[in-house]
Amino acid sequence: MVVMQVVYKGEKHCELTHGPSGSVIETDAPKDNNGRGEKFSPTDLMGAALGSCVLTTMAIMAEKDSGTIDLRGARARVVKEMNPNPRRIARLPVEVEMPKGIKPEDRKRLEAAAHTCPVHRSLHPDVQAPITFVYPD
Repeated sequence: MVVMQVVYKGEKHCELTHGPSGSVIETDAPKDNNGRGEKFSPTDLMGAALGSCVLTTMAIMAEKDSGTIDLRGARARVVKEMNPNPRRIARLPVEVEMPKGIKPEDRKRLEAAAHTCPVHRSLHPDVQAPITFVYPD
């Protein structure tokens, strides 16, 4: 169990504190929903969480599997697309740019691991979240 605290600071800003570490994140409502868009919105955090979870889950698999796969430098790009009515996330497509040197035989296992990330598995079935992979070599 992880406890997080959220405090409303006014003007659609919230301060989120991660209980175990004390790490703090601030949010703001997006410009298209009465905010100033000065910080991540709550739905932006969903997209960021998905990208982070995909990369982290792949790294966990790589370490457990062989310890020879180096994912340093991998990047995830997530685009959040909102549905206007009802207002909710409609799509969170993820593009994963892989670092050089990933062997062809490791690619399928890494890609399968990405699709098992807990955030991806927790999304409502109506939220489309395709994951594509780009290999530089």
